[in-house]
Amino acid sequence: MTTKAQKRPKTAPRQASGETTGQTINPDEIARFQAIADEWWDPAGKFRPLHQLAPVRLAFILEHAIARLGLDADAVEPLAGVRLLDIGCGGGLIAEPMARLGADGTAIDAGERNIAVARLHAETVGLEIDYRQAAPEQLAAHGESFDLVLNLEVVEHVADVELFLGAAAALVRPGGGMVLSTINRTMKSLMLAKVMAEYVLRWLPVGTHDWRKFVRPSELSKGLAKAGMRTTALAGLSYDPIGDNWRLGKDLSVNYLAFAEKT
Repeated sequence: MTTKAQKRPKTAPRQASGETTGQTINPDEIARFQAIADEWWDPAGKFRPLHQLAPVRLAFILEHAIARLGLDADAVEPLAGVRLLDIGCGGGLIAEPMARLGADGTAIDAGERNIAVARLHAETVGLEIDYRQAAPEQLAAHGESFDLVLNLEVVEHVADVELFLGAAAALVRPGGGMVLSTINRTMKSLMLAKVMAEYVLRWLPVGTHDWRKFVRPSELSKGLAKAGMRTTALAGLSYDPIGDNWRLGKDLSVNYLAFAEKT
């Protein structure tokens, strides 16, 4: 199979565990997720919403990665040969399916416990994923680059969105792409993603989100443009209470996905 994706360099700098710059990491956010790190792989636990989101997120990632990188959609491992980075990987809920689809995966998180959980689970199921406790700016400082960068449910938790998007964009090679998933800052998202999700339905621990840190699509696109990337696709994520699942659509008022390209 021929692909536009580049192969992993023979020597790639590896970040020391625990080394952080403090530029984009929010210590309070990291502590909040580390406190429940043992529940990453419990589909009925505190990360249940992420488990439910997985099918639609994977569909979006594959559709745009295949189109952008010239991959074979019919292949058993359509991401074979793709050097992929998952930023804010948590326990590895997305890094693992990416590896199963053939990606040459690196996954980073600022939380030491999150990385420990992710490494252990990957070893248990026999997957090779390069997990590192690191921030994106560390990898960028060492000149690393990837065909595809994933930023899923991360942007709304960082200390500085502009700095974070700049660091993440620096890790995308020319011709590559980035997938982002975050929450719009609207009154509807305040009611659904904050009040309902945390206080009424108890889908998430109280304090998981700060509505003021939600990011509008226009703000996300502007930040990516400043970092040299062009947003080419936006899709809304809507919850179906009857089917108890998530669907892609045009409604961007709460959860949404974005794809951006670097020329």
